[in-house]
Amino acid sequence: MEESTEASATARGVAPGAGGAEAARAAGTMKVVVAVDASEESLHALSWALDNVVRHHPGASVVVLHAQHRVDHFVAHAGLAYAPPTALDSMRRAQEENSRRVVARALDVCRQKQASATAAVVEGDPKEAIYQAVEEMRADLLVLGSRGLGMIKRALLGSVSDYLAHHACCPVLIVKPPNKAHHK
Repeated sequence: MEESTEASATARGVAPGAGGAEAARAAGTMKVVVAVDASEESLHALSWALDNVVRHHPGASVVVLHAQHRVDHFVAHAGLAYAPPTALDSMRRAQEENSRRVVARALDVCRQKQASATAAVVEGDPKEAIYQAVEEMRADLLVLGSRGLGMIKRALLGSVSDYLAHHACCPVLIVKPPNKAHHK
């Protein structure tokens, strides 16, 4: 799915032409990719990036990126050996609707802050899907929200932000939630 604050279009995968970083760099612009999900933390990270990064880089391009699991991920995690095609289609439609809602909320934040942005939806394990998309887009900066998982949950569940901080091809900015950003 690809959308713009000026126009909307639907596509699967990474936005066409999203890898034109050389032209953007030559023109002195910055490509900022902000990974979003249904959490308030990701919307806070987007808002923070628009206020504190994009605003200070006129001409910066913003890509709102949402990663959704493949449908087979849910079938495997439910312990099912088989799921009828109608069930898979239903799950796929629900996922696409969820992605539309996530992207629409993120683009609304951009509109409220008068920032132009495009959106892309990628499919797969969020860590790997975001990693690959950012590389293909040749992003100059990746911005993520932090859910503030404790050490035990982070060790058991893994942390998308931790993985990307160590593996992404560009600098990664992890924005803490507002209620935890100033407290220790």
